[in-house]
Amino acid sequence: MRRPTLTPPQEDRAIALFGLLGGLLLIALKVYDHSSAIPRWQVVPALLVMAGLEPFRRTRPVLTVTVGGLALAGSIFSGALLATSLMYTDLLYAAVLYGSPRMSRILHLTGAGSVLVLSTLVLVYSDASNAVAVVVLTALIYLAPVWTGDIVRKHREEAVAQRLRAEQTALLSELDRREAVVAERARMARELHDVVANHLSAIAIHATGAQSVARRQRRPEDDPLVEVLAVIRENSVQGLAEMRRMIGLLRDSGGGEADESYAAPDLGAVDALLAQARAAGQDVGLDFELTERGDRGELPVPVGLAAYRIVQESLTNALKHAGPGRVRVLLEYRPQEVRIAVESPYRSGAGQALPGARAGMVGMRERAGLLGGGFTAGPEGEFWAVRAVLPRALVTEAGEGRA
Repeated sequence: MRRPTLTPPQEDRAIALFGLLGGLLLIALKVYDHSSAIPRWQVVPALLVMAGLEPFRRTRPVLTVTVGGLALAGSIFSGALLATSLMYTDLLYAAVLYGSPRMSRILHLTGAGSVLVLSTLVLVYSDASNAVAVVVLTALIYLAPVWTGDIVRKHREEAVAQRLRAEQTALLSELDRREAVVAERARMARELHDVVANHLSAIAIHATGAQSVARRQRRPEDDPLVEVLAVIRENSVQGLAEMRRMIGLLRDSGGGEADESYAAPDLGAVDALLAQARAAGQDVGLDFELTERGDRGELPVPVGLAAYRIVQESLTNALKHAGPGRVRVLLEYRPQEVRIAVESPYRSGAGQALPGARAGMVGMRERAGLLGGGFTAGPEGEFWAVRAVLPRALVTEAGEGRA
């Protein structure tokens, strides 16, 4: 069972209450100086003053020590009471503990001065033994609580400093941990890019070369070897794309700036796509031509990415299914929309049902639809035509456009 704890104000009021009750009990029993000559009522005022000052021991240390000192001096002539003296020592202790450092220095000086003055007076008007007794008594009242409060305060300040250092150490450790995570992510990204991605690229390239050899050998499309090569190439290309996306996530999630080489691609990289397609289409008799009309201007990132992916998928499909000839890519930039047209020599019977077949068409249609555009694909005479229209302004769910 959890023990109830008191708040600081409740503690101060409890000290005042117990001090008052203890003092009244001592007065009732006449346990105070000169009890035979001094009536009980003369001892009560100093006790009440001390009990009344206790609730303010933390918030008003200067007031409590000053008024309490006067009350203690008065109690010496009206009958010194142990409860009154003990409560005053508590006020001195609290003044040093909760007051300013200057307050602590003043109480050290005044305490030492009080001990010196009182012991000197006793020594002058009495004997040395009484002076020694006064030194001990006044030191217990004026100096012992001050020294105790000073020691406790220093320990508390040291504990606070240690806690702050511990928090700073924990913060630095967390920063080091995050930096280590970022470094590990960067290392993983490099390893994935330099090792795994390169192997996938090599697999895709060799599969493409093997497909070219199969075509030169005039193997039928339903030949198991041709189908296996197509599956190997398609899966390696998809795996490579996913690997690059994973590398980009690793670099972006490290807390720093993303590597520019892994930024979202846009139509500015179409020339690189055409160069790759030309290199891959030489063996199958394909040539590629790019035509751009209008001013491209600044395109929203989703529009540029969708246009790039549509062109990329169209070129991939042309390499997989088109017959020998020229593949024409047209990018038309209009004030309100971007039009994409990719025409490749149509080969009847192409595009048999292989694993993953037609997934690219679905993806292109979904990309255009999400942006509020249109997409069509199909044979047009001797060509297979892919056409997409993407609005320059993104369309929200409410139908309102935003740039």
